[in-house]
Amino acid sequence: MDAEHWDRFGALHTRIEQELAKALQQHHRLGLSEYRALARLADSEDGELRMQELADLIGLNQSSVSRLASRLESSGLTRRDLCPDDRRGVYSVITDEGREMQSRARPTYDSALRTALDAAAEDGLLGPLVKSLRS
Repeated sequence: MDAEHWDRFGALHTRIEQELAKALQQHHRLGLSEYRALARLADSEDGELRMQELADLIGLNQSSVSRLASRLESSGLTRRDLCPDDRRGVYSVITDEGREMQSRARPTYDSALRTALDAAAEDGLLGPLVKSLRS
C-alpha cells in the first residue's frame, strides 16, 4: 500500500468514525468508545474483561480506558470487580443496564455504518476502497 492509498484509508476511517459517533450521541447519548466497550463486554465470556484487555480491544491506552470505565460506571452501565487471583487485576463488568443500552444502540450503529459506507462509495476517491472492503 502506498501513501496515497493509506491517506484514503485514513480519510474513510475518519469519515465513518464521525458518523458513528454522531449517530450514537444523537440517539443514545453514548460515545463511540463507550459503545465499543459495551459491545466488547457484551460479547465476552461472563460479560467481563480485564481493563488492559478492554483497552487493547478498543484501541485505548490504560489512562483513557480508566476514564472510560469511570464514565460507564457512573452511568450504571458497568461495574468494576477485582480479580480473585490477582488483587491488582481489575475487571470491567457489564451490567444489565449496559446490556440493554448496547442492544438498543446496536441497530443505530449498524445503520450509521451502512449509511456512511454508502455515502463514501459515491465519492470518487473513496468509492473504490469501499468497494474493496465490501467484497
